[in-house]
Amino acid sequence: MSRPAVLFPLFADLVTLGGVGPKTAKAMAGLGVERPKDLLFLLPHGGVDRRRLDSVRDATLPATVTVEVTVGAHHPPTGRGRSYRVSVRDAAQDFQIVFFHARGDYLKSLLPMGQRRIISGRAEMFDGVVQLVHPDHVLPPEEADDLPRFEPVYPLTAGLGQKQVAKAVAAALDRLPDLPEWIDLPLRQREGWPDWTDALRKAHHPDGAADLAPTAPARQRLAYDEMFAHQLTLALARLRVRRGKGRSSRGTGALQQKVLKSLPYEPTTAQVRASAEIAADMASDQRMNRLLQGDVGAGKTLVAFLALLVAVEAGGQGVMMAPTEILARQHLEGLQPLAEAAGVRLELLTGRDKGADRAAKLRALAAGEIGILVGTHAVFQKDVVFHDLRLAVVDEQHRFGVAQRMELAGKGIAADVLVMTATPIPRSLALASYGDMDVSVLDEKPAGRKPVKTALVTTQRMDEVVAHLRAAIAEGRQAYWVCPLVEDSEVVDYASAEARFQHLRAALGDCVGLVHGQMPPAEKDAAMARFVAGETAVLVATTVIEVGVNVPNASIMVIERAEIFGLAQLHQLRGRVGRGTAQSTCLLMYQAPLSEGGRRRLSILRDTEDGFRIAEEDLAIRGAGDLIGTAQSGLPRFRIADLERQAALMAVAQSDARRLLADDPGLESDRGRAARNLLWLLDQDRAIRLISVG
Repeated sequence: MSRPAVLFPLFADLVTLGGVGPKTAKAMAGLGVERPKDLLFLLPHGGVDRRRLDSVRDATLPATVTVEVTVGAHHPPTGRGRSYRVSVRDAAQDFQIVFFHARGDYLKSLLPMGQRRIISGRAEMFDGVVQLVHPDHVLPPEEADDLPRFEPVYPLTAGLGQKQVAKAVAAALDRLPDLPEWIDLPLRQREGWPDWTDALRKAHHPDGAADLAPTAPARQRLAYDEMFAHQLTLALARLRVRRGKGRSSRGTGALQQKVLKSLPYEPTTAQVRASAEIAADMASDQRMNRLLQGDVGAGKTLVAFLALLVAVEAGGQGVMMAPTEILARQHLEGLQPLAEAAGVRLELLTGRDKGADRAAKLRALAAGEIGILVGTHAVFQKDVVFHDLRLAVVDEQHRFGVAQRMELAGKGIAADVLVMTATPIPRSLALASYGDMDVSVLDEKPAGRKPVKTALVTTQRMDEVVAHLRAAIAEGRQAYWVCPLVEDSEVVDYASAEARFQHLRAALGDCVGLVHGQMPPAEKDAAMARFVAGETAVLVATTVIEVGVNVPNASIMVIERAEIFGLAQLHQLRGRVGRGTAQSTCLLMYQAPLSEGGRRRLSILRDTEDGFRIAEEDLAIRGAGDLIGTAQSGLPRFRIADLERQAALMAVAQSDARRLLADDPGLESDRGRAARNLLWLLDQDRAIRLISVG
């Protein structure tokens, strides 16, 4: 599908704009500006009030002032490095304009004696005299209208000045084509949004600070455009997955009943609800693409296993993929008793399986004798053939972005896909990252789970903490001790895992183990296995244990230098304890004094165990990019939209995009064609390819 001709001028070379030469164009690339259209979306982030005053006397200095003056005498510098001064008088006061390194002849033509001029710049008091150093603007009174009352301030990069950017933006705005509207009319009227060209003009010509806020109608509309384009891309990806025809898998409920009967507890209402949503998706003939989002300990594994049983009851097979071998083994251990209760054959396949062993598993899989397979991404190697794969469950979403989801779908696997994540994500971000999926949320803890007691202690009380550990070990309990970094570095005084391991070993004996990211995988697995088996009582670790490790007997979590961890990470680490029957504790050790941010993070953690509340707070503190780690999150980089402040718009954009595609999957209607223009303007080439392939 080729770019519409009406957009050509906005996709031309930057040097075709008046006042932009090759050097300026090169500098603009540093702002992500490569085409005239990019300038349209480079919005000012501030503004300077240039409204006229009668006199500098009316301003509270220092301040930016704009006044009309009569030019008086010039005072050239009297020695090297001295300034050039020009005396001027406004309606009520004399003051001086000061220049450094200036040429006299140039200044005499800029400010001719006896003439009137409009001056705008920053004025301040210096030795009792008002001075205005290097004015931003000097204009004859007849050109006064050229000076905006409120001048926009643009982001800059090396080699660019405000005037250059403003001039280039003006040239780009002159090329605005008349495009048909892509926003639904009732929505635009309800929100009171201007049309696209008016919104851009208004955003670049603010009348005051209120026009720079995310809540200003022009900015809101442009933010909505970005979110809508992003959600259209995700919705097209979702449509394409669904077009890959799914298969209806209807469970009989027989195997699920056996498992539920074997459980010592009742599933929570949230688990029952999520299971029903998944079963309904699997029964439909469209491909399921669902995210199962649940906090640490909300019981996702049971929900996923019941879904895998639906696939088996329908005569097919299921697979569960984990990001690491440790996690795959844990799933196997957790699911084994459930599989036995259901009478289903469950096997593990990882990169470690070799030779005859592997060949036997592959034969059983192809023959349909294995009902459920657990493994790492090794389960999708070429020689792994399923007899009839109906459901793929993918664990720990953020290691598995939109691109991988599309690849999984593209393997010709018409299987339904269920993705599980233990990272609670605020709704606006969940929609930005997983807008192509349907979402089920587990927002209750299973009965019988005791809350984890969380306490804050300073690093000065280290000896008390070690004594507390000694007593707990004597009672047969196990503990994690998490350190921030591996090697000792002179620059940072974080206690390194190696040093802490030696220290605890000296204090507690050889019941202390160590696991960190620099270890060979086999050693790491062995250290973990010893801890799981109870051979070591204390495991000193870096954050490698953050995801998914399950040791029910571990009831103490010590996190050293907790103040340097992010909220979500602390919450995940704390979720490693509190999995058994014993009362669990989490000690957040910090180095005093705490910064304001550090104090806020640790208090939130002490006060709540609700992962969604913690995630919302985290978003407020750190912002969207940091929260998921933009690099690996597949989270879009928005130029205008602000996910924290405009969260509600994302949900509107999602339902709007899905509705448009439901009515017009090929974007052939008038509004559909208008939306194609938006996709081009916002570089959503992937979406455009999806339409053309579709």
